[in-house]
Amino acid sequence: MSIADCLAGLRVLDLSQWLPGPHATQMLADLGATVLKIEPPAGDPARALGAGAESGLSLFYRSVNAGKQVLRLDLKQPGDREALLRLVGRADVLLESYRPGVLARLGLAAETLRAHNPRLVHTALSGWGQTGPYALRAGHDINYLAVGGNLVRSGPGDRPAFAYPPQADMASALQAVLATLAALLRRATTGRGGFVDVSLMETVLGWQGLTLSQSRHGLAEPRAAGLLNGGTAFYNLYRTAEGRWISLGAVEAKFWENFCRAVGRDDWVARQGEALPQTGLIAEVATLIATQDRAHWQALLDPVDCCFEALLEPEEVVAHPQVAARGLVAEQGGLVQTLLPALLDGQGPRPRPPVEEVTATAALAAWGG
Repeated sequence: MSIADCLAGLRVLDLSQWLPGPHATQMLADLGATVLKIEPPAGDPARALGAGAESGLSLFYRSVNAGKQVLRLDLKQPGDREALLRLVGRADVLLESYRPGVLARLGLAAETLRAHNPRLVHTALSGWGQTGPYALRAGHDINYLAVGGNLVRSGPGDRPAFAYPPQADMASALQAVLATLAALLRRATTGRGGFVDVSLMETVLGWQGLTLSQSRHGLAEPRAAGLLNGGTAFYNLYRTAEGRWISLGAVEAKFWENFCRAVGRDDWVARQGEALPQTGLIAEVATLIATQDRAHWQALLDPVDCCFEALLEPEEVVAHPQVAARGLVAEQGGLVQTLLPALLDGQGPRPRPPVEEVTATAALAAWGG
């Protein structure tokens, strides 16, 4: 059995758009679930987002929805609502990303869905959560990172910085899958479904325990001044002579010593414990790295046990020997797919088929309706 067969027979209704919800349901599909994505008559707005949109389906949309079937329904119309409720009656999971209260206004409140299927695991993935003063507030990834505590400690000393792809979007998808699978495990023993409330902001907040504790004790680490956010010479990014970058993660003393000796700076070994931020030592390392191009540093440091890696461009990532050996990148339907990063008994996931649009009649027939 492959990792791609673990959830075989599980039926998932995806009422989400953009990135977090579709990424979550795609992971469920990667694990073997059958995913039917419900879109409004005009389709998910992500169809028109970015490159490839001129063909009708953007690369973004095709990438995050590969492996699913799509059914367009107008949930403001009684007939289409009834079709959805018939599907709900046969579903195991419904994942949606509406603002709180939207489904209720459409006559599809959580209680209504539960009445049609008491075994349904209903996962609501929202920006701020289903309750609280921000529940209905608009937001995007950068806002959730801001309130969740992620941005204030990230980036160079003079300004915060955020990462790409959007961290809250991607991480909350994982959080939604984790919580959904936990609810399904409970259902296996109780026969009862449940309502899962996951928010993007709280996913980010969940990473902040150490930071909050440090702050409570007056030990907050400013940007570019802490152990792992740019305040040390041994854990940092350095620009090479031609403007490329390398990463050094020599946290343990043995790795730092190996690095120092490899670059001919034995005098740096004893300086690893200098007070933070290690501005002077960082500058010295940066000056040295800037004297040679990336190829030089790779040739010198790749054989050294010192936690060195070059920063790779996308095409270099695909060609990297470790990536190639693991087989988790595949091209299918004109898309370069990064597959579910997990193997079971040595068996990894399968490439995803292209997203496929179906009719209500076909969907209901396939689901026994």
